[in-house]
Amino acid sequence: MVDDLDARVAAVNHIPVVPMILDIVCRATGMGFAAVALVTEKRWIACSVKDDIALGLEAGSELSVETTICHEIRQRQEPVVINNVAEDPRYCNHPTPLLYGFQSYISMPIFLHDGRFFGTLCAIDPRPARVETPEVIGMFKLFAELIAFHLDASEQVAASKARLLDEQKTSEMREQFIAVLGHDLRNPLAGIRSASDMLSKIPMSAKASRMVDIIRSSATRMSGLIDNVLDFARGRLGGGLALRYDANAPLQPVLMHVIAELQASYPDRKIDTAIAVEGPVNCDPDRIAQLLSNLLANALTYGAAAVPVRVRAATTGDMFELAVCNAGDPIPPAVLERIFLPFQRGKAGPDQLGLGLGLFIASEIAKAHGGTLDVHSSPEETRFRFRMPLARSDEPGKAGGV
Repeated sequence: MVDDLDARVAAVNHIPVVPMILDIVCRATGMGFAAVALVTEKRWIACSVKDDIALGLEAGSELSVETTICHEIRQRQEPVVINNVAEDPRYCNHPTPLLYGFQSYISMPIFLHDGRFFGTLCAIDPRPARVETPEVIGMFKLFAELIAFHLDASEQVAASKARLLDEQKTSEMREQFIAVLGHDLRNPLAGIRSASDMLSKIPMSAKASRMVDIIRSSATRMSGLIDNVLDFARGRLGGGLALRYDANAPLQPVLMHVIAELQASYPDRKIDTAIAVEGPVNCDPDRIAQLLSNLLANALTYGAAAVPVRVRAATTGDMFELAVCNAGDPIPPAVLERIFLPFQRGKAGPDQLGLGLGLFIASEIAKAHGGTLDVHSSPEETRFRFRMPLARSDEPGKAGGV
């Protein structure tokens, strides 16, 4: 990470889940103050703060590092957990609790992927609290790892951008980068899911429960993004799209599950659904689900918010057809010509930008099934339609290269 301490503090503030993490930490433990702190040999800087006990700290505030227990954590590189300072033989006479007026304390070190110590995720309260439990310690550990993952990703992206500016073969480096990034996201995503599952078992308010649901929803969207990235990387690096045909697996429940997941991610949007899939469809159900997820996410992102997105799926004759329609401005002809190419993105809000792989992967899934994916866009509606035969004489295990 760059040596500029302000940039390190800013990197934490750019992690969107940090405020939710601090709120959940306080609600789950009953403590009134939580923070992510950058800790160096000479400085303690608050990067993000939730202060319900009027301690007076905010993002950017500094404490004398020698007066903090975080200073000792940096030296020992181990967490410190205190239920009740007055009853703790290690800290009952320690000057720090007396100086800052707390009785309960927990602080988990944050280590970057190469072992560097960044700082701590910590919480304090003037009252005793039961924090020395496997559940609370495990929650802090998972959240510290999640924060470290975001910091590592930010560092990797910044470093990669700097390299790309100096390289003539930008496209080759981009493909290598997303391949590595896609794989490296798997373990942190598993940590996010484990943390949300654990938190759901802890009694908490309705607001905190909604925040846990948001984390789960974000993990679902991240999983879809990873799938697209890995599919693209595999294709460019020679693996191709893997297909697992199963004519006996019912397709309708798979499609409904995808719609339910995205509805949860877009609670303010309406999805008008009509699914009538009768009989077997010889396909890879997971890939068809991925295709629908990409099309529906695209429609929810770029479609008019006031008009429902329509999803239609049916078996007719010897064909299976799936269509996703949304209202909004028509897609310009120049964009339509390139819409199924990788890294093509429409204009959306700053929090809606992806890698531009969703429609490309969807079109490759359609081709792999011997089907077609087309698009029609007019002032009335934009419609993506996928069609494929119900039965195929050949059942390849792998499609041609992406």
